[in-house]
Amino acid sequence: MSRIGKLPITIPAGVQVQVSDENVVNVKGPLGELSQKVDPEIEIAIEKGIINVKRANDAKRQKSMHGLYRALLNNMVEGVSKGYEIKLELVGVGYRAELMPDNILDLVLGYAHHTYIQLPSEVKVEAVSDKRSNPIVTLKCHDKQLIGQVAAKIRSFRKPEPYKGKGIKFVGEVLRRKAGKAAGK
Repeated sequence: MSRIGKLPITIPAGVQVQVSDENVVNVKGPLGELSQKVDPEIEIAIEKGIINVKRANDAKRQKSMHGLYRALLNNMVEGVSKGYEIKLELVGVGYRAELMPDNILDLVLGYAHHTYIQLPSEVKVEAVSDKRSNPIVTLKCHDKQLIGQVAAKIRSFRKPEPYKGKGIKFVGEVLRRKAGKAAGK
C-alpha cells in the first residue's frame, strides 16, 4: 500500500471539507477556498474530522493516484488553515524590487529595462530593501501550486549564475559554485 496515500489527514478547527457527487473536493477555511477534482477510481471518506483516501485495487495507476490525491488534499487543507510563504532573494549590485499598485511587481535585475510581472490577486507580495543587504521578495498565498508557479516565474527572469551567485534565488537555497578561470603559466 502507498505509504503516503494511507496516512490520514486531520481537519483543523475552522476548516470545512465537502465532497460532491462528481468527486470534486471543496475545502473552505479562514484563508480562502480551494477545490480539486479527484479521479473517479479514488474514494474520499470523511469521518470525525479525518479524511481518508482509499483506492479500489493495487494497479500501478491506482497506486500513483492514491498518493497524489492524498498529497493534494493535504496541501489544500494546510493552505486554507495556515497558508504558504516563499521568500526570494535578489543577489546583485543594483538589483531592486518594488510593489506597484494593482499587484504589479517591478524588478530591476541588471538589464537595460525594468521587468514587470502582474501577480494573481490571491498572492500577497511584500518587497523589503534594507541598506547593506539583498532585497527580499516575500510571497504569501493559500494555494501551494499557484505560489510555487509564481515564484518559479519570478526566478526565471534571472536565474543564479554559478560563478558569483548573482540572480534571484530562494532564501536558504544552496548554490553550487564553480571556480573561475585558472591563471596562465
